[in-house]
Amino acid sequence: MRASLIQIAVDPDESVNFRRQRVASLIADQRGADLVVLPELWPVGAFAYTSFADEAEPLQGPTHDIMAKAAADAGVWLHAGSFVERAADGTLYNTALVFTPEGERAATYRKVHRFGFDKGEAVMMGAGEDLVTVALPQTTLGLATCYDLRFPEMFRGLVDAGAETLIVAAGWPERRRAHWTLLARARAVENQSYLLAVGTAGTHAGIQQAGHSIVVDPWGEVLAEAGADEEVLSVELDPSKVAATREQFPALKDRRLGLAPPRTAE
Repeated sequence: MRASLIQIAVDPDESVNFRRQRVASLIADQRGADLVVLPELWPVGAFAYTSFADEAEPLQGPTHDIMAKAAADAGVWLHAGSFVERAADGTLYNTALVFTPEGERAATYRKVHRFGFDKGEAVMMGAGEDLVTVALPQTTLGLATCYDLRFPEMFRGLVDAGAETLIVAAGWPERRRAHWTLLARARAVENQSYLLAVGTAGTHAGIQQAGHSIVVDPWGEVLAEAGADEEVLSVELDPSKVAATREQFPALKDRRLGLAPPRTAE
């Protein structure tokens, strides 16, 4: 199974519509891949909070339609990263989309954990409530976005729902790049899953992005890692390695917490 991670540079001088078309061309170049993954909020920039409301789209807006066509034209499964969705009630969401090789929308994931504490995304956007998996012919994806990476219980929930390959679309800042690599490897090891984490390059609203998209195998080994600039990272995965790892080192079978309501002492 060949996966391509497109680490998109977000240039504030590039229009959102031009970037959509440019990214569609980058996806077309990945014809022959099984899966293509884009980063978080690449149309507008993950830290460009002041632009969120102006650039918000309905679920089936321009980003949806251009990415659906790009997936069909390239004949790939496409995790189209995320964009700012405006729901029918006016609420904004950080929403990720997955398309089939025929261009049909296979999944929608609204980011559960919003970053910013008391500002930015945390106060401007609604929180998603659902864990989302997507069954591909070769593997089952578990979807997460950026700040979600810091919450291990979410990934364990995705594994319990059948995920074998964990996808993290992100706009991660350079100043916390060490955490990015550490957490990506930890989530892969503890869940005995592949983890594909793709970030953005460039600068969003003055915040330098980490880049360094990364692919980690179920043993925690780094199979590929990008640099700081726009780049396409392609890697061959062996989906059978997940089941083999879980069989050779069956740590997941030894879980005792989180499987049933906790008991208290009499």
